[in-house]
Amino acid sequence: MLPDRNDAVARWRADGRPVAGYVGADVPVELLTAAGLLPLRLTGSPDEDASAGRERLGGGLDAVACSVLTRLLEGAYGHLDVLVLSRDCEASLRLFYVLREIRRVEPSIALPPLHLVDVLHLPHHTTTRYVLAKVRQFRSWLEAVAGQRIGDDDLAAAIAAHDRVRGLLREVGTHRGERRLTGTEALSLVSVTTAMPVDEAEKLVQEVLSTLPGGEPRPGRPVYLTGSSHDTPAVYQALEDAGRLIVGEDHDWGDLLAVADVGAPTELALAERYQFAGPAAPRASIAERAAHTAAALRERGAESLLSYVRRHDDAPPWDFPAQREAAGVPATLVDRQEYGSIDLAGVPR
Repeated sequence: MLPDRNDAVARWRADGRPVAGYVGADVPVELLTAAGLLPLRLTGSPDEDASAGRERLGGGLDAVACSVLTRLLEGAYGHLDVLVLSRDCEASLRLFYVLREIRRVEPSIALPPLHLVDVLHLPHHTTTRYVLAKVRQFRSWLEAVAGQRIGDDDLAAAIAAHDRVRGLLREVGTHRGERRLTGTEALSLVSVTTAMPVDEAEKLVQEVLSTLPGGEPRPGRPVYLTGSSHDTPAVYQALEDAGRLIVGEDHDWGDLLAVADVGAPTELALAERYQFAGPAAPRASIAERAAHTAAALRERGAESLLSYVRRHDDAPPWDFPAQREAAGVPATLVDRQEYGSIDLAGVPR
C-alpha cells in the first residue's frame, strides 16, 4: 500500500519547511532540493470542477492545465512558498502567463513567487548554452527568494540523490516488463515520489522493489501506452480492469521521468540532462518519437500499442502513424478523450 501523496507534504510543512509547487518534467528538481525546498509536482483532478481555471485560460486548452489552475486558485495544494513552471508544452506556458497576470492585477489572490524555466530540446551546442543560462538563472532566483546561497556541495548531493531515485524507477520499469506489477501500481508509485523528499522517495522505491511478488505474472494482455500524459491513474485503472496490462509508456509521468541521469555534479550536466531528457510528445520530432516508442515497446514485450489522446492535446495524433509503422504490432488511436476517462469501446479486446 503506497502512502498518500499528501502525507509527506504535511509532515514537511509541520516542521516549518518550505514547499515548491512545480508544473512539468522540465523543472530541475535537483535545484529545489538543494535549496532546501520540497519539490511537489502539481496534479490536476478529473473529478473536480475546473470551470474557474477554464474561464481564465480560455477554450481549446488541455483540461489538466485548467484543473491545476483551478486548484491553485482554490488553495487545494496548501501553502506553496514558490511556484515553478516549465515550458514543456503550450498548456504549461499559457498557465505561467495567466498566473503571472493574476499576480499582477489581482493581489487579493494569494499566489507565491513565480518562475518559468525555459528548457529547449534541440540537439545543438547553442541550445545547451541557452539551457545552461536558464539553469543558472533559476538557481539565482531560488537563492534570492530563499534568502540563502545554494552551495555546490548541496547541488552535488541533490543530483546524486535524484539520480539514485531515477535508477530505481528504471528497475521498476524492468519488472513491469516481467509483469510483476501493474501499470496502475507503477504510475501511482512515480506520482508519490514526486511529492516527497528525495531521500524518502529512494527508501520507498527500494521497499517496493524488495517486496514485489513472485510467481505467476500479473494477468492481462500486455500493451504499451503512448499519447497524452497521465497525472492520475484513472485511465490506467480502467484499461487494466478491462483486461489489459500496461507494461510501459512514453510520457513524463511514467517511464520518461527516469529516462536519463544527470551523472555529474555540475550545472552543465544538469542543463544537458533536461535538454536531452527524452522524446515527449510536445517537444520531440515524429521520427524520434516513433523510434523511442518502438524500441521501448519491444523491450517490455508488449503485444499492442495504444495511443490515448485527450481533447485539446494536439501533438500525439501527429506521431501516431509513424509509431504504428515502427512498432510492428497492432496499434490503436483513441482520440479526443475527456480528462481522466477513456471510451473502451474504441479499444480492441
